[in-house]
Amino acid sequence: MRTTKRLILRGARQDDLMDLFAIYSDPRAMQFWSTPPHDSPDITQEKLDRMLAAVEPLVFFIIETDGRAIGTAGMHRDNEVGFLLHPDYWRQGIVTEAMQAIIPHIWAVSDVAEVFADVDPKHVASIGLLKNLGFTISHTAKNTFCINGVWSDSVYLKLYRPS
Repeated sequence: MRTTKRLILRGARQDDLMDLFAIYSDPRAMQFWSTPPHDSPDITQEKLDRMLAAVEPLVFFIIETDGRAIGTAGMHRDNEVGFLLHPDYWRQGIVTEAMQAIIPHIWAVSDVAEVFADVDPKHVASIGLLKNLGFTISHTAKNTFCINGVWSDSVYLKLYRPS
């Protein structure tokens, strides 16, 4: 577990299910995600089961504030970082605050030389957030994922371990 001024960054718990479903089922939150919104808590439960199975050292976190899970952030197995936040909490600096705590933690508990993010180029806010964290664009790719018959492109950003 890690804490910031406003947040608790912790491992997943089974009682996070409905808070996570509220995020993963919201079309606004999922607009730039690589999967469609969840239409059932059962789908969210599958995702939660993977989070619950995570082993130490923990590098993927639930973002909690006011006793509620409001998002997720961290690093996946393939060194990809990602974050998802309930729209009620957008534009408050929450993901920036979370990632400012998580990235140094990733460097401290892993031996990865770099992390990367895969962002839909239309998601200008996330690209800006990542750049503010020190990420730089490494490359772009066309038609990287298809949701409901609509193809999206990707912008890949990298952040190298500090020397």
